[in-house]
Amino acid sequence: MFKILILEDDLLFAQSLEDCLEDEGYEIHLAKDSETMIELSYLNNYDLYLLDVNVPGISGLELLKDLRAAGDNTPSIFLTSYKDKETLKNAFINGADDFLRKPVDLEELFLRISSLLKRSGKQIESILLENGLSYDAQKNRLFLNEKDLNVPIKVMYLFELCLENRNSIITKEMIVSKLWTLNEDYSEGSIRVYINNLKKILGKESIVNIKGIGYKIEF
Repeated sequence: MFKILILEDDLLFAQSLEDCLEDEGYEIHLAKDSETMIELSYLNNYDLYLLDVNVPGISGLELLKDLRAAGDNTPSIFLTSYKDKETLKNAFINGADDFLRKPVDLEELFLRISSLLKRSGKQIESILLENGLSYDAQKNRLFLNEKDLNVPIKVMYLFELCLENRNSIITKEMIVSKLWTLNEDYSEGSIRVYINNLKKILGKESIVNIKGIGYKIEF
C-alpha cells in the first residue's frame, strides 16, 4: 500500500481527499501546517506528497525547498488555488514534480498520482520471497504457493514496513506510526502479537529483537 502525506489547512478539503484516496487503496496521513508535515516526514517514509502552498508556518514552496535540500526526493504534487505563473515557476524550481489547480478534478489527480509513482519506480506489482511466499503489492496480499493467506490488515501493514526496511532496523515508533492512526490506542503487547504473527509466516529468523531499540529485519 502506497503512503501519501497531504499538507492542507482546509480541513474539509483535506478529509475529502483522504476519503477519496483511501477508496483508491492509498494510506493517507494529514498535516494541517508545515511543522506537522516536517514531523511526519521525519517519522515516516512516504511514497508521495500532496502540498498546498499557503499553509500555517512556512509556505509549502519553502517547505519543499528545505526537504529537497535535506535529501528528501519524495515525489510531490502541488494542489493550489494560485494561478499566477510565478507561483507555478517557483513550485518547479523548489522541486515539485507536478502541479494541479483547485478545484481539483479527482480523476485527473488519480491519474497523475499513478503516473508519478510509476515514473519514480514505486509501482511494484509482485515480489517473490523465499519458501513459496509472494507479495501482491496491488492487492496488498501475501500468498503461499499462490494461495491467499488472508493475513489480517495490521499484520500486512507490519509486513510492508518490514519489506521497506529489509536488512535494516525498525523501531517501535515506526511500527506504531505504520499500524495505528494518531487517534488510535496501542499497547506493547499488541506489537508483540503482530510481530509473532508475522514471524510465523516469514520464519522466526526473519525478525530479530534488538533490545531497547526495535527489530532487525533479515529477509
